[in-house]
Amino acid sequence: MLRQLARGGATVGELARPHAISLPAVSRHLKVLEAAGLIDRTVEGRVHRCELDAAGLRAVDAWLGPYRALWEDSLDRLARYVE
Repeated sequence: MLRQLARGGATVGELARPHAISLPAVSRHLKVLEAAGLIDRTVEGRVHRCELDAAGLRAVDAWLGPYRALWEDSLDRLARYVE
């Protein structure tokens, strides 16, 4: 769903369409993403529209930075070994 939202905002129905899960399950998933600060949700009547929150993703990226370096180093060593 984050990948879908990276292409632009969408309603809950639009986000649910490509997945084989119920609307309530999608809504619960979106609530978790919202609580994590990864999406913003606005309500217009009965329509819930979601947008990606880039600030939340930057925080995740900063947290993953040290791990990314570790894995890249490990994968580089593996590639050298295989070659």
